[in-house]
Amino acid sequence: MSIGNSPEDDRPSAGPPEEDRPSAGQDRPSVGRALQQARIGLGLTVEEVSTTTRVRIPIVHAIEEDDFSRCGGDVYARGHIRTLARAVSLDPQPLIARYDAEHGGRPAPTAAAPLFEAERIRSEPRRPNWTAAMVAAIVAVVGFVGFTLFSGGGKQGGGPIAADTAKADKPGPSRTIHPAQPKPAAPRPAPSDSAIAGLPKDQVTIKVTAKDGQSWISAKDADGNLLQDGLLKQGESKTLTDKKRIDLVVGNAGAVQLYVNGKEVKKVGDEGSVERLSYTPGDPQAG
Repeated sequence: MSIGNSPEDDRPSAGPPEEDRPSAGQDRPSVGRALQQARIGLGLTVEEVSTTTRVRIPIVHAIEEDDFSRCGGDVYARGHIRTLARAVSLDPQPLIARYDAEHGGRPAPTAAAPLFEAERIRSEPRRPNWTAAMVAAIVAVVGFVGFTLFSGGGKQGGGPIAADTAKADKPGPSRTIHPAQPKPAAPRPAPSDSAIAGLPKDQVTIKVTAKDGQSWISAKDADGNLLQDGLLKQGESKTLTDKKRIDLVVGNAGAVQLYVNGKEVKKVGDEGSVERLSYTPGDPQAG
């Protein structure tokens, strides 16, 4: 039997009561505190974290103080926690899980089909397309006018066109077309006795015609006055008169037809010759 402590004194101490022990959850820092400690441990300032994550400085300060009211909702708060945790090299999933546990948990996802059906049912009413309506009306009017004109033109011109077509299609005897033959020139009538008798007896009348070619003539009266001087082209004629006498010069005399006082002079001269002739009211004696 030992002297000193009793056997109960040799038992190991049971420690403080269970209710006085700190819980494991109380030793774990809050979401904001964990982010702040990690930032300080890396030697980063709030401004540097804000520049890296593009989360505004006031929001970073508020999250580190566990104030998530400035995030704009749970969805944005989770996004900021994830971004800040990655910037300070922390695993964001435990922090987001703790945030969900402290704020009522993550809401159940909404089914996509009802939302899609609702969006499909909620369609905006279409506005009337006035431009298309005006174009359709104009096309209808133009078509009606064209149909009316076409119908009227067909009624007016249909009969004659059909008749002409029938005539054109009707076979007939073939005809050979011969080229038109030139008509022979009618012989120039000789002056009749009545025409000769109608000429004045007290003057000389000469008619010169360039019958077979051109000729040059010159004519003067008894006083030496020039009556005619120039070229006669083939087929042209000149008639000259005087009281007393006509002196006549004819070039290319063989091509000239000459009447003196209504009687033809049969032989004026040869072709290319120049003849000098003179006639009075009683000439020629023999036509």
